[in-house]
Amino acid sequence: MKEIKAYIKPSRLEKVVEALKENDFKSLTLIECEGTGTYKREDSLPSLKFHFADSKVIKLELVCQDKEAKKAVKIICKNAATPYPSDGIIYVSDINDTYRI
Repeated sequence: MKEIKAYIKPSRLEKVVEALKENDFKSLTLIECEGTGTYKREDSLPSLKFHFADSKVIKLELVCQDKEAKKAVKIICKNAATPYPSDGIIYVSDINDTYRI
């Protein structure tokens, strides 16, 4: 199994989630967060919580079968893209075990 963590702009969230749902990726976790990277957008604001200029991002997490991971990544990339460089990132990791609570 694979865990996909995608950091995307809030303005792209609805489009990404709808596209994932349409392709049967329905179990997602969404977290509001702030991030900073090598590229600074002109509209980024200083944070009251941190000591650097940053921008709002959404962390989207999903777990899927190995054979579905590339499809999920392609869907996220296509629907999360903005005109700005470095406006998101995706990490894919192996999952060794899962347990239901």
